[in-house]
Amino acid sequence: MRDESKPGIRTDGWSELPPMRPGLPPITPDRATLAAPTGSATAAAERVRAGGPSAAERSPSRTVAPSPLDPGVTRDPHRVHRVLREEFPLTFDPLLRAWVLSRYADVATALTDARFTHGHRPGDPPCARTHVDVDEEELRSVTARTALVLARRIADRPQADLVAEFCHWLPVGAVAAAVGVPYRDMMRLVRGRAASALAGQCTAQIAVREKALASFLANVLADPDHARELSDAPSGQLARAWTESLRRDPPVQIAVRRTAAEVRVSGGTIPAGEPVALLIGAACRDPERFREPDRYDPLRDDPGQLTYGSGACPAVLLAGLEAEYALRALLDAMPRLRFSDGFRPERTGLITRAPRSLLVRPGG
Repeated sequence: MRDESKPGIRTDGWSELPPMRPGLPPITPDRATLAAPTGSATAAAERVRAGGPSAAERSPSRTVAPSPLDPGVTRDPHRVHRVLREEFPLTFDPLLRAWVLSRYADVATALTDARFTHGHRPGDPPCARTHVDVDEEELRSVTARTALVLARRIADRPQADLVAEFCHWLPVGAVAAAVGVPYRDMMRLVRGRAASALAGQCTAQIAVREKALASFLANVLADPDHARELSDAPSGQLARAWTESLRRDPPVQIAVRRTAAEVRVSGGTIPAGEPVALLIGAACRDPERFREPDRYDPLRDDPGQLTYGSGACPAVLLAGLEAEYALRALLDAMPRLRFSDGFRPERTGLITRAPRSLLVRPGG
């Protein structure tokens, strides 16, 4: 759909999930989707025996791989991620009903190699066809205005929840403003089924951008030095801090692909026609690729962050603009912004993951 009153803005078909340089994974499968059966348990076991890692490739310390969906994992998925990376780089997960990849090199291959299908990549023909005339300056303008309005609404409060009162609204408001929906109508029209008619199939679902923004603000505000350094930083430095947040705390932890051919990975061989669960969260904290991978470093210069395609996607641009102008607006309206006394962000979720709340004192 195109808003004729705003030349140059075209919002149909935007990718919902911003990839990392360019951004994040392109799908958000729910638990039911991930658990869709691909055959009997016996058949799955045969596949593991036929194509999985050999005895020599497995660590002798464990005989059964943990699952990212095991009870209690949501409290600390990174512990399970470490075990999978180190001991089970390729395993068939009965809960996910899919092969699991957790090492950076394997996940990066699966996201870009044509032998892995069933996932949108920026630059794919549908994306390239529908996004040839996006006006970046207009997107900057509407995103900046929306962020400033939202920040000023909470600036005088003794306490606010940035997730509920800011992150929840900015992605909605940016899309609404871009397509000319009045502010008072944006939730009714942009949320839910009407969103695809207004903003296109890819950007209609704004929940992932909301989660990515919440994690970004949590990472920056956790260290007052980061907030001070970034308050007047140029766009390039803010983009670097945003990319680092996507690396350390990707809002989508698991993406799904399917093999179109037999593929050899570091832990063994995946047969053709198989579902593959990519542990984005594990790959992004692989110590073989990133120094001190658990630390948020807005100036990180480690090369080789995850990429999901060779082309551009306006949703990737929009997500980055939302992060930049969110931080600028909040620190401009509330220079002394900090977490409420005793509050520490708690991230939750298995498939998607982010803080449920960010309690702050706008006046410091």
